[in-house]
Amino acid sequence: MYLKEIKNIFHLELDVVYGKEEVNSFFYMLIEHYLELERFILALEPNLVISKEEETPLFDALSRLKLEIPIQHIIEKAHFMDLDFKVSKNVLIPRPETEELVRWILDDVLNDNTDLKILDIGTGSGCIPISIKKNLPKANVSSVDISDNALQIAIENAKVNRVEVEFVHASILEINKLHQKFDIIVSNPPYVRELEKKKMNGNVLKHEPELALFVTDEDPLLFYRKITEFAVHNLEKGGVLYFEINQYLGKETQQLLEEANFSDIELRQDMFGNDRMLKGKLA
Repeated sequence: MYLKEIKNIFHLELDVVYGKEEVNSFFYMLIEHYLELERFILALEPNLVISKEEETPLFDALSRLKLEIPIQHIIEKAHFMDLDFKVSKNVLIPRPETEELVRWILDDVLNDNTDLKILDIGTGSGCIPISIKKNLPKANVSSVDISDNALQIAIENAKVNRVEVEFVHASILEINKLHQKFDIIVSNPPYVRELEKKKMNGNVLKHEPELALFVTDEDPLLFYRKITEFAVHNLEKGGVLYFEINQYLGKETQQLLEEANFSDIELRQDMFGNDRMLKGKLA
């Protein structure tokens, strides 16, 4: 079959669910993953024919996409900060907004050649601490997560990306201190309220871990409050706390830092213009 015909079938079957641009992205990711073909191949060879054997994984992926299974679960990896990360139903798929948070941290400390001590809380796939360690090889990076399954994936991702990160199995709601203090604490904790579920896509609701996503409507800042309290006792003097936040609760989250006497507080928007990142310095 012509490869361009398969691409047309993808659009016929999936555009109504995902939109044309995202379907294009899916198709090119799949041919790169399964056939090792670059995305511009159809421009160079518009009449490229692939074998029946080569078609099979593409049509299998099409069937799974129709069930709203995330493309990252189909190819079993996600791209983040120029690195590849294994993902599964046990961890959140890394988002571009989280990449912006990591780049903010790196921009702030890139000229700092000291051995920074950095803690990530709620590691999931390990994308935050691994990316930081890859870019700051002198840093001492640790990470905490409550999920054994998530930690196993994070450990594997650290090995694949050839970095050393200390992973700790613990719940941030239950611990008050670790074995050392830190220069930076960063977290992308659960922040989606139950009332926001109706706005979310099926591929997220059906296939990503609720434990890493949702908080109650009654106490949506539970994790931010606990992490802020933890940071007060576990940051070095002048240490910095970074959060990814719920876009609808930016001012409320900022107030937590103000009440905890953090200084130089900055609320930053993401690429879509939403309140998404917050940082403050321990006075």
